[in-house]
Amino acid sequence: MSLIRRSSVFDPFSLDLFEGFPFGSGNLVPRTSSETAAFAGARIDWKETPEAHVFKADVPGLKKEGVKVEVEDGNILQISGERNRDQEEKTDTWHRVERSSGKFLRRFRLPDNAKAEQVKASMENGVLTITVPKEEIKKPEVKSIQISG
Repeated sequence: MSLIRRSSVFDPFSLDLFEGFPFGSGNLVPRTSSETAAFAGARIDWKETPEAHVFKADVPGLKKEGVKVEVEDGNILQISGERNRDQEEKTDTWHRVERSSGKFLRRFRLPDNAKAEQVKASMENGVLTITVPKEEIKKPEVKSIQISG
């Protein structure tokens, strides 16, 4: 797994790119690969805690080397990866193919309070966890003023 910081974002808004996969909202992205299937729609949860923004992505069967986590233009979190189809032998007879393969790319605009330069990523049991720390909210100082008189 690699963490890369890049610039020149094509679209600064959240953007999901899939090759030939109808995703959550029912929209259809133009088909470019017949091998792409349900895996392309990597499901990602995003929660905000008092300390950080935490993203969790289900990426079963992928090794950390097969996943990229990037920050573009300082505020776009990009998660991408690919699972290749198993090699077919001419002597094999397939009875069912349900495991999916393909590429995915998910992008999220980080809020202003995100410390994008301190992003951390880890993967365990097919779940990618990305933690983006938040800037501390500075509470205004309350200064007591002594009343004279």
